[in-house]
Amino acid sequence: MARFRALELLGVALSACAWIFTLAATLRSAWLTLSSELLPSESYELGLWETCVVQDVQGALLCRRHDSPLALPRYIKLARVLLCAALCAGLLVLALAIPGLHAVNAPVDGRAKKAAKLCGGALSIACALLVLVPVSYVAHVVARRFFDESLPDVAPRWEFGDALFCGWTAGVLHLMAGAALLASCANLPNRHPPASPDRLQPGPRSEYV
Repeated sequence: MARFRALELLGVALSACAWIFTLAATLRSAWLTLSSELLPSESYELGLWETCVVQDVQGALLCRRHDSPLALPRYIKLARVLLCAALCAGLLVLALAIPGLHAVNAPVDGRAKKAAKLCGGALSIACALLVLVPVSYVAHVVARRFFDESLPDVAPRWEFGDALFCGWTAGVLHLMAGAALLASCANLPNRHPPASPDRLQPGPRSEYV
């Protein structure tokens, strides 16, 4: 029993860490980075919400929000929607998993706790897909354009930024959290224990003459 309680605590902790990494990936501007040999003192960062210019000499970071969502590339719009959905679903995972812990005194029985953790574990795996799909798709598009032979060699190309690695970390943590929550439900009973055989046997009958 102690092992399964440790698994459920581990699942909640991993889910909280995954939500933090998802938030970092959503808010960071360094999804893609670009530097050119013509301007070695400046580099550019492309994020979901803004584009930034990093000046290495002054150490300044100048950012500008995207003017119109309709003018954004398709993979950026997809990442916006899916990562916002992952943030909302991650909060729902915590809302389901925390009341299902054995250490939490909730006015529910073991069956309700097990159902809450099962839903939280399945939703955590769904969160992993919501994060990994857009991050991997953006990485695929950038890698395909980076090795595009039709572009001249001197043309600057976008490269992977730190936010992509935050997204991959968040997806893996969501998968581990979901697996831990589902594994912690393995020994929880689905129904109340059956009555003992002594209680099922009828007592002695009294005979009256």
